[in-house]
Amino acid sequence: MLEAFPPTKHALSDPNGLLAVGGDLTPRRLLHAYSRGIFPWYEPGEPILWWTPNPRAVLFPERFHRSHSLKKLIRSDTWSVAFDRDFEAVIDACAEQTPERLETWISDEMKMAYLELYRLGFAHSIEIYVEDELAGGLYGVHLGRVFFGESMFSRWSNASKLALHALCDLGASGGLDMIDCQLPNDHLESLGMELIQRADFESILKKSITVIEINDDGDISSEIATPLSLDKKLLDTSLALGK
Repeated sequence: MLEAFPPTKHALSDPNGLLAVGGDLTPRRLLHAYSRGIFPWYEPGEPILWWTPNPRAVLFPERFHRSHSLKKLIRSDTWSVAFDRDFEAVIDACAEQTPERLETWISDEMKMAYLELYRLGFAHSIEIYVEDELAGGLYGVHLGRVFFGESMFSRWSNASKLALHALCDLGASGGLDMIDCQLPNDHLESLGMELIQRADFESILKKSITVIEINDDGDISSEIATPLSLDKKLLDTSLALGK
């Protein structure tokens, strides 16, 4: 039997949002956690830490901010976007060490856990290509009408912004109510990220994700929380949105 998480109201305020320690990264536990707005985040060698920060950083797809320069880039023919073409490559790129990021929290254990969610149809990636080379992207977990963003990267200027633009473009058409950004940063704030209270965040989850049961094999029976494609037209295709 899956051990339940404590009520989120018991999460610490310092460090902000720490709720639980331990457990595992099985699909069953991860999906149960995400359905309640809880996510794992810990350094390699540490026990698994589970978080639900307050306030919560989110993006509402229809409020995504496109600056003048980003709009110009979107209209250009220098890039293309694909959906789930190379999920593993996106995780690997997000875990790469860079001059700005000397260490990564994406351990082999974390990578394998999200690859399994991808295999089951609950984790997805959006990739940006420039001259057929992977230039940027993001990945996360998709339950119901919520996309829980995990990480993003850029090897080409503004490529991660293009990936988020593509996700919001799909979401604004009715496929997503909210994109969870977990924690705020200046990059996301420039794109329209907002901070909302945990209670409001959880209220949206209850409306957008209705998990009925997760059995011992990790299968989900649900009215809404099924492994859906964000947009079928992106499967096995490469196109530039907004042109």
